[in-house]
Amino acid sequence: MLTPRPLFLVLLLASPLAAAPGQGSAGSSGRVEPRFLVHAPTAGMLRGGTWCLDTEFYREGGLLVGVSFGIFDRFGLGISYGSTNVIGTGSATVNPLPGFSARLRPLDETPLLPAIVLGFDSQGKSGYLKEADRYVIKSAGLFAVLSKNYAFLGYLSLHGGVNYTFERSDGDDDINFFAGVEKTVGPTISLVLEYNLGANDDAETALGTGATGYLHAGVRWSIGEGITLGFNLEDLTRNSSIIDGPSRTVQLEYVSSL
Repeated sequence: MLTPRPLFLVLLLASPLAAAPGQGSAGSSGRVEPRFLVHAPTAGMLRGGTWCLDTEFYREGGLLVGVSFGIFDRFGLGISYGSTNVIGTGSATVNPLPGFSARLRPLDETPLLPAIVLGFDSQGKSGYLKEADRYVIKSAGLFAVLSKNYAFLGYLSLHGGVNYTFERSDGDDDINFFAGVEKTVGPTISLVLEYNLGANDDAETALGTGATGYLHAGVRWSIGEGITLGFNLEDLTRNSSIIDGPSRTVQLEYVSSL
């Protein structure tokens, strides 16, 4: 669970920028392509010559920090690292290895066809479980995702994909599927909803129940030039045996030119 202190700090940092025109990745005036909904990847890309700092505060005082680079308009790389109990008391549980990611977009969106991204992401979410040798929410691993945008009271974006994780210590090595939607609400705000089938987390030895999959929801707010603040509710379906009810998380994204 997110403690009040980091949430207060995020809001304090954001408040001087709240009156600035929103030019982040949320809202109909956003200038940055969203690369994720909550955790599910989209076909969004960083433009070539830009970089992004992603920060996420999550359950049990957890902190995840990542840096991504748009090498070209159609190709990007990223690295991330995190730990639980960074905020609060008790011993910190650091991730065993940094997370690595890569994205390639072989097809841009057209009026008839969706954009397609092929990628890899080894960064799991909501904290690493040493005894289980996995993250609470498994990393995407290899993935392919399609995204299509429609003009509808701003923009409506639909996303769907398939992934194969390499977190298989629980014996569940099934291919997984995910889908989601983003709806802009005015020039600076977007609402997001994603569903992860959890097919790779439903074995008898896995952490997921296998009955409902993972449903996450969030709101994104472009608070300044290249800056987007996000608030999420994770596992609304209570699929995880680790997350005690829906988990509240906060994300902060900063995109700038190199």
